[in-house]
Amino acid sequence: MKKIIVPIDFSIYSEYALEAAATMAKQNNGEVLAIHMLELSEAVLTKDGFEQNQEAIFYLKLAEKKFKEFLQKDYLQGVRVTPIVKHFKVFSEISDVAEDHSADLIIMGSHGSSGISEIFVGSNTEKVVRHSNIPVLVLKDDIKIEGFKKVLFATDFSSESVEVYKKALAKFEALNVEVNLLYVNTPSRFLTSKEMREKVANFLTEAEGNTNRMANTSFVSNYSVEAGILNQASEINADLIAVATHGRKGIAHFLEGSISEDVANHAVLPVMTFKI
Repeated sequence: MKKIIVPIDFSIYSEYALEAAATMAKQNNGEVLAIHMLELSEAVLTKDGFEQNQEAIFYLKLAEKKFKEFLQKDYLQGVRVTPIVKHFKVFSEISDVAEDHSADLIIMGSHGSSGISEIFVGSNTEKVVRHSNIPVLVLKDDIKIEGFKKVLFATDFSSESVEVYKKALAKFEALNVEVNLLYVNTPSRFLTSKEMREKVANFLTEAEGNTNRMANTSFVSNYSVEAGILNQASEINADLIAVATHGRKGIAHFLEGSISEDVANHAVLPVMTFKI
């Protein structure tokens, strides 16, 4: 993990993410790309030529000054930090920034969301998870990355998840954490015990050429995948939850939702998402 993106909105949550990124960068001789998204109002953007340019420059310089002051942290000493100020919405274009800079991880602080705001608005974190082509680590608190010892990785063990599973294992190896796998059996997609074990065995054989990780795989039943993940993470005292996401957008997302977004939104533990 050589290049880590951290979106900064000057909140305590983005500071949690920045400190975690600094720790990870030190461990891997990496670089932190600290990004502040300057969302200029329509009033500014619709002004004529010269006046618009002058006002936009004013707000940009103001943001750069505040950003520079925010980055004066003791824990950033010895860390390569590249500050980037952009004037677009964080959740949609951040994937372009990641691609332009060949970043391999996004770390975000989040307070989550719930109820009616979650249904109709959602959080910026949810939207980054939905759009990002690289893994996203979501933190809700001041978590010490070096304290990660045990990860619970939930997957549906389908063939299309094999490649993202391999990428996830590489990330976990870099973090030096114990990997525990999870299959959640739900009423809507019910499998017998034999069917579950066969499904996981076939998946592991395709992904790793053996079934050694069966010993570290849990099979749980619950009314929803999200509840199964959160309960099992508590049961094994996991330090980190990891899930894969299809990155559904538009009407498909509204109708089907996203397990990874829901888990990232509601979990107290850090959550790392991987896009299939």
